[in-house]
Amino acid sequence: MLSPRYLSVLLAFVIAGVATAFISFLPHSDSATLFVSFISVLIFGSILIFFALDNLVFKEVNDLYDQIKQIKKKNFPLISRKQLVQKENPIELLKKELTAYVSTTEDEVKELKKAAVYRQEFLADVSHELKTPIFAAQGFVHTLLDNPDESPEIRQKFLEKAAKSLDGLDVLVQDLLTVSKIETGAIKIEKKRINLRPLIEDIFDQLESKAKKRGVSLQLICADTAIDVKADAQRIQQVLVNLIDNGVKYGNQDGKVTVSIEDRKKAYQITVKDNGPGIPEKHLPRIFERFYRIDKSRTKLSGGTGLGLSIVKHIVQAHGSKITVLSKVDKGTSFSFKLERAI
Repeated sequence: MLSPRYLSVLLAFVIAGVATAFISFLPHSDSATLFVSFISVLIFGSILIFFALDNLVFKEVNDLYDQIKQIKKKNFPLISRKQLVQKENPIELLKKELTAYVSTTEDEVKELKKAAVYRQEFLADVSHELKTPIFAAQGFVHTLLDNPDESPEIRQKFLEKAAKSLDGLDVLVQDLLTVSKIETGAIKIEKKRINLRPLIEDIFDQLESKAKKRGVSLQLICADTAIDVKADAQRIQQVLVNLIDNGVKYGNQDGKVTVSIEDRKKAYQITVKDNGPGIPEKHLPRIFERFYRIDKSRTKLSGGTGLGLSIVKHIVQAHGSKITVLSKVDKGTSFSFKLERAI
């Protein structure tokens, strides 16, 4: 294929020849006039045609070719639309389509890479979490099998520890199933009119024994009237149990966990607050991730699965709301979300 330079000279030569032929029919046209006309049209025509071809055709085609090469290399640089010429010629339209395709493909590749990393991390976390209670139970059982003459007291002790590990495994599996079902939509949220006050009081009764062991007081702050919301009672109870239980387990010894309900006209805002050690700022963006733990050793001692806050987040989102967290080190932590008022 001819380069823009040679092609412009060739076209200018043809145009100069045609122009000179027409001038030759004019009266008083001599050889000198025809020569000057031919050379002038050839020079200026070559220059004009070269710039026209180079900027309007070849430059655009070369840009398209460069972008195609980037796609082949799986390198997707974003191109600003402001860089595109405003004229809607066919090449420009093609370039716009290619630019849009490159941008979309880049986003898809990023999402696929992110999903692949997430799957790898999730599988590694699940394997680790399942391995711990299984190995513990195996250890106790095999110890009994290898020592059949152990006293009944020791056998009973080992069997109780093995049963505790298997109970922890069952809780972990149930939490995993819950998260999976909520994410895939297998669990449907059935909103009905419920009164939050007796629901929270029942949760306080459930956690009273655990709170007393740590010297933690539970307090409900809300209006004396019925607090009716549109929500799934079972799922919201699951949310509140997780949040209040976390406040009891991870708050200060002899501390306090407060549940407050504030009227926000069309909704009620529920806040669960403790006066515990708080959460460092660097951990806040990730605390709702599966298996994310701020202090792994401390969480293991408290028997958590690392899925509680992930379940809370998904249930609250399924209710059309969003859970937020505020925390300062040595000042405590508060979790808040809203539920629609039942009219």
